[in-house]
Amino acid sequence: MDPDEIIRLRRDFHRHAEPAFLEIRTSSIVVARLRGLGIEVRRGAEAMRTDGVARYPDAATRERMRGRAVESGADPDLAACAAGEGTAVIAEIAGDRPGPTWGVRCDMDALPLTEATDEDHRPTALGFACQDGFMHACGHDGHTAIGIALAARLSDHDFPGRVRILFQPAEEGGRGAAAMIAAGAADGIDRFVAVHLGLGLPSGLVAGGCEGLLATHKLRAVYRGEAAHASGTPERGRNALVGAASALLNVMALPRYAAADTRLNVGTLHGGDNVNIVPSYAEMTLEARSTDADICDALTARVEGVLRGAAAMHDLTVEIERTGGSTTMTCDRQLVDAIAAIAAEKYGDGRAVALRPLGGSDDASLFAREVQGAGGLATYMLVGGGNRAPHHHPSFDIDEASIPVAVDVLEALLRGTPNGRTQ
Repeated sequence: MDPDEIIRLRRDFHRHAEPAFLEIRTSSIVVARLRGLGIEVRRGAEAMRTDGVARYPDAATRERMRGRAVESGADPDLAACAAGEGTAVIAEIAGDRPGPTWGVRCDMDALPLTEATDEDHRPTALGFACQDGFMHACGHDGHTAIGIALAARLSDHDFPGRVRILFQPAEEGGRGAAAMIAAGAADGIDRFVAVHLGLGLPSGLVAGGCEGLLATHKLRAVYRGEAAHASGTPERGRNALVGAASALLNVMALPRYAAADTRLNVGTLHGGDNVNIVPSYAEMTLEARSTDADICDALTARVEGVLRGAAAMHDLTVEIERTGGSTTMTCDRQLVDAIAAIAAEKYGDGRAVALRPLGGSDDASLFAREVQGAGGLATYMLVGGGNRAPHHHPSFDIDEASIPVAVDVLEALLRGTPNGRTQ
């Protein structure tokens, strides 16, 4: 697959962005492309488990997104499977000689974010921005294109071992990897690589691994009180919104830890019915993060204590749910150095580094934990996207020249040769 076709794929995915567990069109395109290459595919219930997933989209939402997918070119049967059983896709490609089993994670989901419409935003100027209230503001459109391009190149089977490309839903919010792991997606993987574009790095700069990947827990808290007339009988009411607001302020006031970096954020708070009604309902979403997994657990427990304390103080009930999460990750130096050496060989020493810091979270860490726990190796490869705006911003975009760089380096790594072809 040549660079122009890879970029056309990325733009198509960008134009039809789909959020977590609703990547129905994206999944259908991936399956159709892989089948066209003669590659073995696992999808739906064979690639992920939907039972136990917190806040999984309801049937009506999945049906609406299925219709949107079909209207924009998805195969109806493939879209029906993705909507009914799950959007994860696993490509299995066998090499022509013995070797390790590789896992390559390529996430597919977009964000519930309205994309910039000004002409300085290149997707808008070139006509491939998404106008449906969703946006690929984290580079996952490029990751999906990378996975398909990598599969196309490896379809000649001229490499040792096996390659398993994991097209993952719902990285945002930290739910998709666990759902795939529950279906056995990580079983038998000896070496694992996640790839990510952008991250404020110069376009085409390749880092063999990252440092500082944060553990995180995502939470949802629902407060319930009692409605009443805000003027006539205010004493009869129990104000769920005030209780949730109290919890918000006290969560953000929690002390940080000396032994590790920590982060707290309340992302949403909704509640109430009308200006003259004591609010009986409020819902909050929030997260805790840390560079240390144990401290993240401890901080999250303190957050939950604050949430319950606010409920008790205002005579409310509260339901707390952990909706997703990920853990820390240490990249194995053997893979880090191998990737950096390939990039230096192809593009020069100035385009290759061993490790770069990453101050975010990614549930690819859960795949890595499974692989490393079984004695395998794992890393998180970064490829600079030259992005002018930060991730999760309405004006986020990547330099598309970085996408073929990622494909070339991964191909060489999996084939076991600096230039990606048997010599």
